[in-house]
Amino acid sequence: MLGHRIFMIAGLALPVLAQAGDNRVEIGTGIASYYGAELGGRRTASGERFDPSAMTAAHRTLAFGSRVAVTNLANGQEVVVRINDRGPWGKSRIVDVSYAAAKQLGMHRTGTAKVKLELLY
Repeated sequence: MLGHRIFMIAGLALPVLAQAGDNRVEIGTGIASYYGAELGGRRTASGERFDPSAMTAAHRTLAFGSRVAVTNLANGQEVVVRINDRGPWGKSRIVDVSYAAAKQLGMHRTGTAKVKLELLY
């Protein structure tokens, strides 16, 4: 069964043709970075405290609470994060992930990785 869904991304309404069982839509590729333990306990833009061991991330426009699959394109590792902050503020970056997410993606040593983002619904 086919259906239409509308997603709001960066203020744009994007119609997506969805199939039964389809539960993600690609929203972009780019460079991810991570924030480390030194920011632990600080308030995020959503108001909650940042926990480096949680699977969370910062994105410029996605709604707080959005779940996003982040895939490291170099090694195929994937993690699901919840958006709870705004950023990244570096122009070349698409997302900032927590240290725990960076470790699972295999980017905690290099600090950055080219990733694909998919919004889960």
